[in-house]
Amino acid sequence: MARTPSIMLELGTQAPTFELIEPASGNNISLAQYIDKPVLIAFISNHCPYVINIKEALVNFANEYQAKGLQLIAINANDIENYPDDSPEKMVEDVKQYGYSFPYLFDESQATAKAYQAACTPDFFMFDAEHKLYYRGQFDDSRPGNNEPVTGKDMKLAADALLARQTPPTEQKASLGCNIKWKAGNEPEYFS
Repeated sequence: MARTPSIMLELGTQAPTFELIEPASGNNISLAQYIDKPVLIAFISNHCPYVINIKEALVNFANEYQAKGLQLIAINANDIENYPDDSPEKMVEDVKQYGYSFPYLFDESQATAKAYQAACTPDFFMFDAEHKLYYRGQFDDSRPGNNEPVTGKDMKLAADALLARQTPPTEQKASLGCNIKWKAGNEPEYFS
């Protein structure tokens, strides 16, 4: 588990399109299904301690903010050959265990993670209704073992500002988590 920060993609960047399988339903989900809707793309995994630390709070955040109009899509891009705990079967178990109210998609090729310049789990990308990047940063200050409460403070501030049509928060701290588990030879150029 390499402790890795987000890349902090430039605000205003257009969301890359994607269509990925949702193991829990067997359906393909695409960003195009969320046209004219603000959306939070969260790169997560099943086994990462940084993600496990915030999972329940992330589900609560999703339930609260989906009702307000912010959609959430979670994506797992980890190499399942070397990290079988992130397999689609385990993803379905995760959805059931935590009661995800949002799609949890599998990026087997890792192309979507690369397009977003995702670096870690969790890595968050919040887009406005035109799918321009509005916020990319941490959920809050909590990390495994640092005794900070999991509040979702940073994400809530950004979501509230977005939904109120305000300018993006000026302070956006990088998320921090486990590195995405890239397949051998598939490491993105933005890490070199």
